[in-house]
Amino acid sequence: MNEAGSETSILPFFVVVTACPTGIAHTFMAAESLELAAREMNIALRIETQGAAGTGSPLTKEEIQAADLVLIAADRVVDRSRFAGKWVLETSAKEAIVSGNNLLRRAANDAVFQEPAKPEERRVSMALVLNAVLPVWLNFRDKNRGESGLRTNFNFYRHLMTGVSFMLPFAVIGGLCTALAYGLGGIEAEGRLSQFLLILGNQGFSLMTPILAGFIARSISGRPGIAPGIIGGILCNVMKTGFWGGIFGGFIAGFTVYYLNRFLRLPKSFGGLKPVLILPVAGTFITGFFLYFMAGLPLAALHGRLTLFLNSLRGFSSAGLGILLGCMMALDLGGPVNKIAFAFALGLLGSGVSGPMAAVMAGGMTPPLGAALASFLFRSRFNPAERKAGGIAFVLGLVFNSEGAIPFAVADPFRSIPSFIAGSALAGALSMSFNCKLMVPHGGIFAILIPGGVNDAFHYLLAIAAGSLLSGLLLGFLKLGKKPVPVSGET
Repeated sequence: MNEAGSETSILPFFVVVTACPTGIAHTFMAAESLELAAREMNIALRIETQGAAGTGSPLTKEEIQAADLVLIAADRVVDRSRFAGKWVLETSAKEAIVSGNNLLRRAANDAVFQEPAKPEERRVSMALVLNAVLPVWLNFRDKNRGESGLRTNFNFYRHLMTGVSFMLPFAVIGGLCTALAYGLGGIEAEGRLSQFLLILGNQGFSLMTPILAGFIARSISGRPGIAPGIIGGILCNVMKTGFWGGIFGGFIAGFTVYYLNRFLRLPKSFGGLKPVLILPVAGTFITGFFLYFMAGLPLAALHGRLTLFLNSLRGFSSAGLGILLGCMMALDLGGPVNKIAFAFALGLLGSGVSGPMAAVMAGGMTPPLGAALASFLFRSRFNPAERKAGGIAFVLGLVFNSEGAIPFAVADPFRSIPSFIAGSALAGALSMSFNCKLMVPHGGIFAILIPGGVNDAFHYLLAIAAGSLLSGLLLGFLKLGKKPVPVSGET
């Protein structure tokens, strides 16, 4: 499997890229897990983290060339063009977190050789037609086609999360500035400073849908898809289709440009015009035509009805939505279900519906806080590593990182996960029942300190505390059947 050869190195040498949609927790937890596993397995490792603050320690061309294998542990699309001619395995960040050892072993067996890009023209096959008509068909894995096959372009979750990761900073700016504007200037945002902050907030929110659509399209078709996606997203704003229109427009723009690039053949003298002129212009016209004349009005109607429905929720109906969102946040602790719930609430926040965002954050904070509480109240039921992880989980819970509960879920899933789901469901239900509203889509407990960030801080804290207490007590009681772990002499 080793094309580059490792004769000059005693240890196998792997290069790794880790990334997650928000680039905050999973990215670095995956890197840490793989570093520990590589140390145990005597493998030389070089890791590039693509986090929220940018790329950390980028891989050099020399390191990639010298690598025996490339491992991509990411929940969003990572540019693979620089790994042409190498053996590559692409998987999720969560798999790296759960079992770094098993992943490194699997990489040695399941990595696929990434062929260098070939400029020659390809014939249209029946597979291409099926792929265009039945994208679900692409879920079937065909190792003979390798990683260069079309199926990698139909990872809908990864494309969506790529768009969400680029949209998140605009949502944060929009929510933060809007909250400060009303917090400092009252319900009318009176005063020059408040009006300035309100303008910034409105611009942040207005850019959410275009950025989401643009980077979904970029994830599918590369740079030529950005302009059609962003312009399609702006058109969605004009037609008031909301978040759903941005998702739809992003995928339409991305796949339109992708197939135009695949099938449109030009003389070599016009080759330079294709990515900068022909693909963006043609993609924009096709995407805009489809949204304006066909899909825009139904999507706008759907968005309007959903917004009215969510704003009308009261009592039991409101609690039911909170239970659903809370359960989704705790089910996989930062995995696909968790991120879909977060993306749903994030999109609604840009449309002025802020109740679900409060339920999502409360539900996401509860598992790590509950785990920390259980490890403190029932110390003898946890080993020293878990007791140490409890302190870290407490800090991560305060800042809304559900991933802080992962060590407990991995160590004892049948006791931990039901406890986390119960607590998050309660926190979400109480948050929605109390009509709590959250303008800032991140920050955890610190969002309460922002003037106007939370409309009812007391009841919101009560919902989080109740959910965390339920999770902690339930987890502790479920562990009462376990053999106690001595705590004396603990460092």
